[in-house]
Amino acid sequence: MTRMAKQKRKVSEVTEKKKKKLKKALAEETLLAPEATPGHEETHPQGGAVCTAVPDSDPELSPEEKRVLERKRKKERKKEERQRLREAAVTTQNLPARHSGAELALAYLCGWAQKHKDWKFQKTRQTWLLLNMYDSDKVPNEHFPSLLAYLEGLQGRARELTVQKAEALMLELDEAGAGGPDPLLLAKAQRIRQVLQLLS
Repeated sequence: MTRMAKQKRKVSEVTEKKKKKLKKALAEETLLAPEATPGHEETHPQGGAVCTAVPDSDPELSPEEKRVLERKRKKERKKEERQRLREAAVTTQNLPARHSGAELALAYLCGWAQKHKDWKFQKTRQTWLLLNMYDSDKVPNEHFPSLLAYLEGLQGRARELTVQKAEALMLELDEAGAGGPDPLLLAKAQRIRQVLQLLS
């Protein structure tokens, strides 16, 4: 009986030593570069991760321990691959630049002014132009004459609201301008007057 107990204890000690070696090998592998890991190397079909097979000549690891080690290595490779894919996705998301509302609205206005055959009415573009037409930063001076020509064709409720808003803004500017001439307010007042003359 004592001999049997000694054998069991010896087997468990050997198993513990193997487990420690396995952990140590995993720790060293994570510190080493993929090219420096021992074993047979295969390149990934997409040119990415390097697959390393567990060497069969290692007499200290049992087949089960080799499988465990290979599974851990495979998990690490998959994790690295996912990280690379995430990084690649971030860089590709930055590539296609989206146009701002101002760019789209001004392109819409230029298309109308040049009588493009593929030009179509777009309410959102018209709304943006009507909301921002008095701001010379958003609608530059070179586009304003085209915008005035566009406003000539304005009909119905949109025309009425544009006139009402222009009259209200003119009253506000008259009250604010009593303190002294502000160049920005003067430019805005000039645009409002032009719109009122055109639509009234």
